[in-house]
Amino acid sequence: MGDVVRAPWNGYFVTGFDACSQVLRGRNWLAPDLAWQERQDDSKQWDAIATREMTTTLARLNAPEHTCQRRSLGNLFDRSTIERLTPDVERDADRLLDELAEKLRWGEADFVSTVSEQLPISTVGGWLGIPPEDYPHILEITHNQVFAQELLPTKSQLGVSAEATLRLRAYFTDLVARRRAEPRHDVLTGWIHTWDAMEPDRERADEILYRLTMFVTIASLETTATLLTSMTSLLTEPGRWAWLRTYPEHIDAAVDEVLRYDPPIHINTRIAAEDTVLAGVPIKKDSMIHVLYGAANHDPRRNPDPGAFDILRGGSHLTFGGGVHYCLGAALAKLEARTLLARMLDRFPTLHTVSRPVHAPRMVFRRITSLGVAL
Repeated sequence: MGDVVRAPWNGYFVTGFDACSQVLRGRNWLAPDLAWQERQDDSKQWDAIATREMTTTLARLNAPEHTCQRRSLGNLFDRSTIERLTPDVERDADRLLDELAEKLRWGEADFVSTVSEQLPISTVGGWLGIPPEDYPHILEITHNQVFAQELLPTKSQLGVSAEATLRLRAYFTDLVARRRAEPRHDVLTGWIHTWDAMEPDRERADEILYRLTMFVTIASLETTATLLTSMTSLLTEPGRWAWLRTYPEHIDAAVDEVLRYDPPIHINTRIAAEDTVLAGVPIKKDSMIHVLYGAANHDPRRNPDPGAFDILRGGSHLTFGGGVHYCLGAALAKLEARTLLARMLDRFPTLHTVSRPVHAPRMVFRRITSLGVAL
């Protein structure tokens, strides 16, 4: 239908790789922030509690506020940080695979609840100092909160998301307060010191710290869990699994092909900062531009024969976004994926799926709720 397709509202779907890349990286395309939302005629969706709460997080901010908050975080997962986190990820992966092995002794097991949802929360939870006994609570409310980030959420979904948002705010506000009262040698304590130096208003500093901590946590969970599940579903096809066991040097390439072939997020929205033209289509200021990651990654002009899953493709993808909003946790997600994959290949030579992945009814965050595996 074209690189830019009119949506049945004040928006456009962008499907081509180059056009999507232009939107993600260009300065003329903004996140749908509060200022834009307040200019809209139909404000019902934007007035929802959960929607407005997420609009104050890093992903929905524009310069200069986005620039300030992102710089305060530094390069979250640079090479040295990834090196420090690697032993922790390896330990958590081994522990979860021990649990999977025990379940597989008796037949089938659900990979999602046993492994792929647990590794991301263990990783980011340990990094931020979240008590392990709180992990189930965080997972539950995160699953419910993301309804507010859907393209067309229903009234009931927004209600579920509103309750989850209030619980997230209560939890992470308390976490910041506890860490302020009892500082540690950890990331969150470092953020507290940074914002105390930057912001003299302690109440405003704590509000920003709450938003940053909450956003980094929930952004690390559903997307990475879906990546780990998709990776297992796609690669445990007998021929691919056996080939990767023989050629483990291609594990990184396999992870990248999973990211290209089946991205955890399918839609990201930007706003036209001014009247412009995109791929030959006139776009008016304030129009919504919906970047379709899956379509872009399957653009045959960028990745020939895009429907084929090819570990040695050496292609490219936009799954982590681009420009100033490039995914903060890209390196961490890849670390978790390649660590888990390497260990599974070594421990489970005959691992295979016994059911297709079951997806939650969503358009944006493609959460997989279950995947049956066996030996």
